[in-house]
Amino acid sequence: MGRQEDPLTGVVLYGPPAAGKDTITRALIAVDQRYELFRRLKAGPGRSSGYRMIDGTTLQTLRASGRVLWENTRYGATYVVDQPALNFVAAQAIPVLHLGQVEAINRVTAATSEIRWFVVELWCSRAVAAERISERQTGDLPERLAAYDQTERLPDALTDLRIATDTMTPQEASDQIRDLVMLDAAPSPDA
Repeated sequence: MGRQEDPLTGVVLYGPPAAGKDTITRALIAVDQRYELFRRLKAGPGRSSGYRMIDGTTLQTLRASGRVLWENTRYGATYVVDQPALNFVAAQAIPVLHLGQVEAINRVTAATSEIRWFVVELWCSRAVAAERISERQTGDLPERLAAYDQTERLPDALTDLRIATDTMTPQEASDQIRDLVMLDAAPSPDA
């Protein structure tokens, strides 16, 4: 079911590793089918769940065609936000895009000005992040904690909502995000 009649809306969940992006996305989708995880492209090793896997040749072709809005390399893999897929998801649903770099938000929002992006910063303490990463048993705790340490806090001007995921349940967080999006979409009393 398309959204052609509605203004296009999207949610960026920003934060360091283990801040709760996947968990809160699942909570959002469980209560509101309008939300859909935007599965970034991934070239390289590691988990494939939640990504659209590609090879290096395909990545080069995307770069050459100008369809890459953002890419970053971490944990030996390259992660990509591609314009065609993002536009497709936004036309059908409310995309939930996971990002961990301030510059990524700036690039994606500038290139998709037809989408009203709600930027939500998710954060937890480093100790909680370490515990969550250890529970995943991915064997890369030092690398993920290094990424945690490198993740900048968002400036106020770029942030619509901040959520401390170590003091709030995923359901409470998803409710706050849905309230934010719905409040903005509600017609003004003067209309």
